[in-house]
Amino acid sequence: MRLHSLLGLLGLGYLATASNSHLRPRDYDAEDYYVLHLDSDTPPSQIAIKLGLTHEGPLGELADHHIFSSHKQQEDVVHTALKERKRRKRTIGGYDVLDGVKLAQKQQLKPRLEKRGIIPPPPAGYASPVARQVDSPAAAALAKQAAVAKKLGIKDPIFNEQWHLFNPVQVGHDVNVTDVWLQGITGHNATVAIVDDGLDMYSEDLKDNYFAEGSYDFNDHSVEPRPKLDDDKHGTRCAGEVSAVKNNVCGVGVAWDSKIAGIRILSKLISDADEAIAMNYAYQHNQIYSCSWGPPDDGVSMEAPGILIKRAMLNGVQNGRGKLGSIYVFASGNGAAYQDNCNFDGYTNSIYSVTVGAIDRKGLHPYYSEQCSAQLVVTYSSGSGDAIHTTDVGPNQCYSGHGGTSAAAPLAAGIFALVLQVRPDLSWRDMQYLVMETALPIDLDTGGWQTTTIGKKFSHTYGYGKIDTYATIEAAKTFKNVKPQAWYYSPWIHVNQAIPEGEEGLAVSFEVTPGMLKDANVARLEHVTITMNVEHTRRGDISVDLVSPDKVISHLSNSRNRDSTESGYENWTFMSVVHWGESGIGTWTIIVKDAIENEFNGTFIDWHLKLWGESIDASKATILPMPEENDDDDHNKTSTTTAVAIATTPVAVGPTSPPAANPTDHPDRPTRPKPSGAQEEVASPTGTSAAATSTSSSWLPSFFPTFGAGPKTQIWIYGAAGLILVFCCGLGVYFFLARRKRLRNNPRDEWEFDILEDEEAEGLNGGGARGKGKRRAGELYDAFAAGSDDESDEEFDEGGDEREKMLYDDEEDSSAREGSSEGGKHVIGDDEEDDDDESLVEAEHEKGAQGGPPSHK
Repeated sequence: MRLHSLLGLLGLGYLATASNSHLRPRDYDAEDYYVLHLDSDTPPSQIAIKLGLTHEGPLGELADHHIFSSHKQQEDVVHTALKERKRRKRTIGGYDVLDGVKLAQKQQLKPRLEKRGIIPPPPAGYASPVARQVDSPAAAALAKQAAVAKKLGIKDPIFNEQWHLFNPVQVGHDVNVTDVWLQGITGHNATVAIVDDGLDMYSEDLKDNYFAEGSYDFNDHSVEPRPKLDDDKHGTRCAGEVSAVKNNVCGVGVAWDSKIAGIRILSKLISDADEAIAMNYAYQHNQIYSCSWGPPDDGVSMEAPGILIKRAMLNGVQNGRGKLGSIYVFASGNGAAYQDNCNFDGYTNSIYSVTVGAIDRKGLHPYYSEQCSAQLVVTYSSGSGDAIHTTDVGPNQCYSGHGGTSAAAPLAAGIFALVLQVRPDLSWRDMQYLVMETALPIDLDTGGWQTTTIGKKFSHTYGYGKIDTYATIEAAKTFKNVKPQAWYYSPWIHVNQAIPEGEEGLAVSFEVTPGMLKDANVARLEHVTITMNVEHTRRGDISVDLVSPDKVISHLSNSRNRDSTESGYENWTFMSVVHWGESGIGTWTIIVKDAIENEFNGTFIDWHLKLWGESIDASKATILPMPEENDDDDHNKTSTTTAVAIATTPVAVGPTSPPAANPTDHPDRPTRPKPSGAQEEVASPTGTSAAATSTSSSWLPSFFPTFGAGPKTQIWIYGAAGLILVFCCGLGVYFFLARRKRLRNNPRDEWEFDILEDEEAEGLNGGGARGKGKRRAGELYDAFAAGSDDESDEEFDEGGDEREKMLYDDEEDSSAREGSSEGGKHVIGDDEEDDDDESLVEAEHEKGAQGGPPSHK
C-alpha cells in the first residue's frame, strides 16, 4: 500500500511542480518583499531595474500583480521612489516606467489566524463537548445503519460512531446522506482544498484521495503540506470529515470518493501576499476551499482581510473553476460565549463566503457557535456530550474529539462536493441558492425565527437552518442556473448625529426606487451589505439593526461587553443574507443603538447601502472590478446606476425623542427625512430639495439653526463659535496694530520684499560681489519655483543674467514688474513708485553710463 501511495504521489509530482514553479521560499529576516499591481503594458523586468529589486514572479492568479524583493532595510524603497516620481511628474511631466504602478504594498508578517476548534473548558452550565454520549440507540435505527453499511461495503471500524453521518440515537439529527450514497453519489470528480495547518497525505485514511497538484505549504514553502508542529492536526481532522477513504481504517468522509488537497497557512506567520496566493491556489482544479479559521473569537477583535486577499477571493469567484467560481466555506466562529458575532469578521461576512455555524448531536445550539446575519446555514459539530469522530495525524490514527465550528465547515464542504458530482455546472451563487432553499429549520420554539419575504424562515442563530444533504441533491438535479450578479450602491448618507443611550436608537432611512434597481439591472436580492462609520468611546456598547422595505430585520451587530475599543466602526462593512429574494424596492432603515447607559457615548457619522442580487438582463451584466486599496469595496464609480440622492432624517427611536433636523454640512452625501410623520426634506429629480423644518427643542430664536441637537449641545456649538469669533477678531486687531507700528519704524516694510542695498545691486550688475547678487536673485526665484532645489539652481545657472535684467527693468516694461513664478520675475514696486525707487533706477542708469553692464536698453 505504501509503495502504491508513493507511486501515486510521484505520478502527480510533475503537475505539482509545474503549478509551484513560480513560488520561492520567503526569508523575512533577510529580505523585504513588495507586491506591485502594474499596468498590463508595464514589464515587471523594467520595474525591477528601475527600483533595484528582484522580480520574484506573479502573485498567484491575480492578473498583473507581481512580487519583488530586496535586501532588508528600514525604508520602504518603493513608496519613496513612487512619491518622488509623483512629485517630479507634477513639475516636469513626461513618462516614467513607474507611472505604470497602480498599487504598491510592502509585505509584513501578520499574526497567525486562529483555528476554530473546541474551546476548553466550556462555560458553567454546559456539558463537556468531548464527553462520550451515553443515551441508548433506537433498535430500528441501528438495523438501518447496519443495512446501509452492508450494502455500501462500509467496514470502517468507527463508522458506527460517526453519528453526524447516521445518528441512531437522536434519530434524524444527522446530515441525511446515506440515501445519497445509495444513489452512487459519493463525491467523484470533486475536489476540496483544506486551507489549514497541513494535511497528512500519508495517512491510510487519506492518501488514496490526496490531490498533490492542489496542495502546497505556504508556511515552509514546500510542495508537501505535511504537519510539522505538535498541534498541526486540525487540517488532517477536517480532511477526514470530507474525504476519508472507505476502507478498514477509522471512518469515512461524507464525500469519500472526492479528492482532497492541503494548503498549509496556519502554522507560522504569513503575509497577505502568500495568503492571497493560497486562496486562489490551483483554482481551476480545487473547486471548494474549506476554511476553519479567522481572527480571534474573543469578543473584542474586529478584523477584515487585506486588499490582496479581498482581490484574491473576488478573483476566485470570477475566474476559478472555469469562471463558475471557487466556493469558499468558512466556519462562523466560536466566540458566542463572549458575545462575538461573525459580522465582526471580514472573512465570514464576505458575500463570497458560505458561512456555516454549528449545532450539536441533539440539534441544539452549542455555547460557542456565533449568531450572525451573515450566517447562511448550520450543520453538526461538538456539544451535548459528544464531538465529531474522524481521521487524525498518523498512518492509522483516529480522533473522537473534533469540534467547534471548525468541524461544521468541512462537513458542509464535503456535502457541496456531493452536489458538484451531480451538477458540476453550478456557479458559486447557485450553490448558495441551493443550500438556502433546502435548509431545514430546527428548534422553532426558541431559535428566534422570522419569516422572510419568500416564505423562508431565518434565525440569526441557525441561519436558514441545517443542511439537508438529500434535499439539496434532489433540488440540484433540476436547478436552473441563476443569471449573473448585479448590484446597486446607494449614495453615502450623511448623519452626524449623537446616538441616544438605552434601548432607543437613532434611525436613518433611504428609499430605493424601482428606477434605481432597473438602472442597476437588479431583479431580486441575495446579499445586502452596509458600510458605515460610527465614532464611539466604547465600541462594545453599539448595536446595529437593518429593517428592509418588507419589514424583515437583520441584526447586523450586537453589543459586546468585552470590547472597550475607542475607535467605533471605521468604514466597516456588515453583511446580511436575511433579505434573500426581496425586491429591494422601498424604504431601508438602519437603527444604531447605544444599548448600555454609561459615561461612554458615540456619534453615527454616515453609511451607505449595497444591494447584491440576480440581474434582470444577463446580456447587460458587467464584471465587478477589483476593490481598490482605500475604497472599502466602494465601487460607485462602476455602478450602472445614476442614483438620485434620497435619504431620511435621523430620528431618535423612543417615545420622548423628537425628530432631528436634516444635516446640510456634507453636500456630496445628501439626505432626506424619514417618512414617519416628521416633516420631510424630499430630494427633487434634479437633486434640489425643499427646506426642512426642525422640531427639536431649542432656547434659540427661530431664525437660528438648531443642527438637530438638544439645548445643551446647542449651547456648546454656539459657545464654541462665539469663542472662535472673538479670538479671530482679537488676532486681526493685533496684526493691524503690529503692522502700523512696523511701518512707523521702517517705511520700507510696505514692500513685499526688501529693496536691494547698493552693494547687492552692484553684485547683480557684475561688480565684485556678483556671487552674492546671484544668491539674492536665486532666493527671489526659489520663492516661486515649483521644482526641487537642485532643479532651481540648475535653471538659474542657465538663465541668471537674463533674470537679473528682468528684475531691474524700467517702468516702460510694466509686465516685468508684475511678478511671475516663471523665469524668476518678481514685483519690485507699484506703478506709482516712490522717490526711493526712482533713485534706485537713476543709480542704475548712472552705473551703465560709467561702463558697468546696463540694466536695460
